[in-house]
Amino acid sequence: MEAPRYSRRVSAPLRFRFVTSGDDVWRLPPTRAEVAFLGRSNVGKSSLLNALANHKRLAHTSKTPGRTQLLNLFELGDGTTAVDLPGYGFAAVPGKTRSGWQSMIEGYLLERAELQMVLVLVDGEIGPTKLDVQMLGWLRAHGLPHTVVASKQDKVKPSKRGVRRREVAEGCGVEVDDVVWVSAAKGEGIEKLRGHIHNWLAEGLARNPASPDSSAPAAPAGFVVVEPGPDGTYDDEDEWS
Repeated sequence: MEAPRYSRRVSAPLRFRFVTSGDDVWRLPPTRAEVAFLGRSNVGKSSLLNALANHKRLAHTSKTPGRTQLLNLFELGDGTTAVDLPGYGFAAVPGKTRSGWQSMIEGYLLERAELQMVLVLVDGEIGPTKLDVQMLGWLRAHGLPHTVVASKQDKVKPSKRGVRRREVAEGCGVEVDDVVWVSAAKGEGIEKLRGHIHNWLAEGLARNPASPDSSAPAAPAGFVVVEPGPDGTYDDEDEWS
């Protein structure tokens, strides 16, 4: 799927605020427009979220794959949201738990009507794995909008980036220009991806106008909105990252 044009006017940091976590799509609060982040357990989703928000501790990063075990929802204050999905593959958890994650992810992707775009993170250094290719095929089979985001661009030598871009695009079954390359560590491509996300969410808002009594997403019953402390961090970060 071709990545849309973006405007530099709207590529400021995404002001994500963590709202809630849930183990089922129906436990998430309503939204007017949403994007989702999906990828392997160690592809760097948390680092990318932090870079997009320009907030080092928004999403807790860990060297242990599989730390994200729930659907983690963030809101941007304008009725739009983003969801960080559990990573697939390589997580050191029991098979039964991984199976539950698969059902949770698939249920979310198929039932979240306001989902505008799925950002599929692929490791740009090593290229798409068999699991990545399977996930992309599944998304296509179900007609779900998605964009490939190649992470760790800084790990690819500049002299080899042209070839690597073609290899990654071919492996993912998309055109070279359809892949958004980023480096959370160096900030490369982050402004461009922010612009894409702003545009995707704006398109969703245009299709889903606010009702007179609508407001920003609220946590459903049984959940508590988590507010940051004076230092900007969250006391229970480890539980939702």
